[in-house]
Amino acid sequence: MMKIMKNIGILFVAFVLISTSVFGQTAKQKRAERQFNDFSFVKAINTYEKLIDTSFNKFYAMRKLGDAYIMLRQPEKALPIYKEVVKQENVPSEYYLYYAQALRANGDYEASKKWMKKFKESGNEQDLRVKDFFKNDDLASAIFNASEKNTLQKLNINTKFNEFGAVELNNEIIFSSSRDEGVSVKRLYAWDKQPLLDLYKVSKEEASVEATKQLEGNVNTIHHDGPATFNSDGTKMYFSRNNYFEAKKINDEKGIMHVGIYSADLVNGKWENIKPSNLNNPNYIVYHPSLSEDGKKLYFASDMPGGIGGTDIYVSDVLEDGTLGKPVNLGNVINTEGNEAFPFIYNAEDILYFSSDGHVGFGLMDVFAAVKGENNSIVNVINLGEPINSKKDDFAYYLSKDGFKGFISSNRKGGEGGDDIYAFTRIPPLTLKGQIFDAVNNEPVVGAKVLLTRENGEELAYFITKEDGAYEHLIPRDEKFVLKGSKEKYQDVSKNFSSFGLEKEKEIIVDLNIPMKPIENVVILADLETIYFDLDKYNIRPDAAIELDKVVALMNKYPGMVIRLESHTDSRADDDYNLVLSNNRAKSTYKYIISKGIDASRITKYEGFGETQLVNKCSNNVKCSEADHQLNRRTEFIIIKMK
Repeated sequence: MMKIMKNIGILFVAFVLISTSVFGQTAKQKRAERQFNDFSFVKAINTYEKLIDTSFNKFYAMRKLGDAYIMLRQPEKALPIYKEVVKQENVPSEYYLYYAQALRANGDYEASKKWMKKFKESGNEQDLRVKDFFKNDDLASAIFNASEKNTLQKLNINTKFNEFGAVELNNEIIFSSSRDEGVSVKRLYAWDKQPLLDLYKVSKEEASVEATKQLEGNVNTIHHDGPATFNSDGTKMYFSRNNYFEAKKINDEKGIMHVGIYSADLVNGKWENIKPSNLNNPNYIVYHPSLSEDGKKLYFASDMPGGIGGTDIYVSDVLEDGTLGKPVNLGNVINTEGNEAFPFIYNAEDILYFSSDGHVGFGLMDVFAAVKGENNSIVNVINLGEPINSKKDDFAYYLSKDGFKGFISSNRKGGEGGDDIYAFTRIPPLTLKGQIFDAVNNEPVVGAKVLLTRENGEELAYFITKEDGAYEHLIPRDEKFVLKGSKEKYQDVSKNFSSFGLEKEKEIIVDLNIPMKPIENVVILADLETIYFDLDKYNIRPDAAIELDKVVALMNKYPGMVIRLESHTDSRADDDYNLVLSNNRAKSTYKYIISKGIDASRITKYEGFGETQLVNKCSNNVKCSEADHQLNRRTEFIIIKMK
């Protein structure tokens, strides 16, 4: 009998258990992706390293680990990782480029040229990144911009004058403008001959030039006022203003009135109690304030003595008495010999955004994000790319609390006047979701491997399906992909799909239906529960009926499938009784299957073996649990033929 079983094979109707560790690794991968996309690169490194240690999706995790080190400006740590990455079969070709750049950053120019050539020969001869990446040495921004997508549109509040510095407050947009409406004597700024700035507000729902109003209170003067920043409850404002207080100009020795930071309180719907900050100085600029969400730190720009370039980014503590602490220059990773201005602190992840004409960019001033390292110090900056940045000045970046919408200001081509305000929407990487199903019974397949590749075969990641057969992963937009499903006892299956035209979608669902292998002598053809019986009974239990329906579905799917039934008992009761009982169980199983329309000729035999083929140690007089005895009360299906 054992020989027959080995030669023919048994359709064990068994549930395949996947260890909880697999699901834990899947959760780690999702966490690592979230950390990477939230600029938390130090945390992402730790999570990716854990994935590599467990060999879960190791190749993908290694690639992202190298990318994270590049973001932290540590090419020396990325180099040995990329060295292994480029050995991966079907690795995405951009990693030849990343490796070439890392080699170049570490001084190995000859090897860098070799891998650059390989990148170009991998179908990338016309790729503009070839020139731009090596011209700028800015691999971090290139990697970031490959996945970061934004849409951009002009707001209807723009005029032929300057509008910039938009922020949200209580469902309104607050911004600065030089439109100077309603003033009979227009005071022009000497620099661009435009009227001086005032602070305005407009409802987000009715954002138009006509609906725009000046802020109520004593904020606006006959000189520059704005842009502004607000505390979390909208009752305190810090804003830029020419050093003009209580109707008096505060000039330097050359008669120039510089800009300082002032504060105001909301009193009965109006901005009152205007006060100059203690950082203001008649001899230099202090402006562009941005307040942290907890109200304890104020970021700003200044050309005060001791800086690195023109204007630098600084931060001061907001002290209990309302004064500002000693300014701290944010250092030469952010500040350059050029001008850094318009800081914005995004409080959800404590990310600093700013504008600069000193870092490598697309044009004049560009918007950048600061990256923090292990000790919370700033180690790198990332250019936010197009369309946030253009060939002109791009500045005053603001991101809403949900992290998906915001404003920038720009004098780019196509605007209404000088500086204009644009609204942008961040389009996060698309979430691929899906399930893999058994094509016969439409049940989820647990423990299947699902491989995600680009259309050209470059492997992006793989997944091991959970109990519900599900998989999930972040994928780039506007590309073509292939999903491949595989599992022992099943035919391989693949499905092509694309992420084009999904700018408004957050996720795409792609399911796979995987058919059973139509071959002979298959040990296990589908993940089904074993058919069990109650003690001393041979009727078909409801749970067994569910599984037998799956067997019926298999036989309907494969008309050439011919089987034999074997039924077994536990060791309790005497041998003869158990033999009769097992035969009755086999007969019950047989009758159930043919009652569902299966031709009786396709079940060559049904037979009981009593307690002669126990699956565990629970023989006569051995003390066992009820669960152990239950394992022996079973029916198995032997495949005789399958065409």
